[in-house]
Amino acid sequence: MACERRFRAMQTLRDVIGRTGGSRGRGVSPSRWNEILPPVALLAALIVVWELAVTWFEIPAIILPKPSEIASALINGMSRGTLPPDVATTLVEIVLGFFIGVAVGGLLGVAVAEVPIVERLVYPYVVALHSIPVLAIAPIIVIWLGLGLASKIAVVVLITFFPLTVNTVQGLRAVSASQVEMLRSFGASRGQVMRMARLPSALPYIFAGLDVAAINAVIGAVVAEWLGATGGLGSRILRLTFQLDVAGMFAVLVILALLGMLAHRLVRAIERRVVFWHQA
Repeated sequence: MACERRFRAMQTLRDVIGRTGGSRGRGVSPSRWNEILPPVALLAALIVVWELAVTWFEIPAIILPKPSEIASALINGMSRGTLPPDVATTLVEIVLGFFIGVAVGGLLGVAVAEVPIVERLVYPYVVALHSIPVLAIAPIIVIWLGLGLASKIAVVVLITFFPLTVNTVQGLRAVSASQVEMLRSFGASRGQVMRMARLPSALPYIFAGLDVAAINAVIGAVVAEWLGATGGLGSRILRLTFQLDVAGMFAVLVILALLGMLAHRLVRAIERRVVFWHQA
């Protein structure tokens, strides 16, 4: 009976720790229309002003193409099948590099936060590695791993793991000491403290790191492709540069922006489901 009472008390305590009051915030967040319409209206206004300004001032397409010309280049590239293979190549690099980087960054963050000797021995070198610009180290990675998929994934991993490592460390250390002591007073093990207190406290930090890492993954893939690739959107930008096809280059930039926005929205959507108690 004593064990059962202790178990129930710990379950109740876990519910209290994970709860910030009330429901999941139904009726608090703005409507979907209020969230979508302002940025869409701003984008539409900017496109109209851009189109009119280029036409009015007769700016050459090689300097600044019209939005209509960019849209035409994008539609033609997709309909003729020249863009989809490059989009698929870059997307594979982003996804694989992101998930590997997340795994490495998350595990390293837990190790640094929980094992003092790891922080003293490893963390300074992690910071030193991240301080090196990716443009400086990416050529070495390409030389080591070649022009194939492996070098692109390695660059993406390199640019994505650090934000998650730092945020995981900060999140695991942000838990209230009183919560930890209360759990320990009920006889909670180290693993139970991690599951009931540290991890819920760290999740908002972790998702903030995931958001940064997802966008960095797009940047890392393109940078790696610039330095040597047989396909991908970064490689296509280089080819279009030599062809002086500025509208085509802008079309690729639109795709990259959409990929970054999609990654951001996916992370935020998952965060709303998982960390429902931490909504603004």
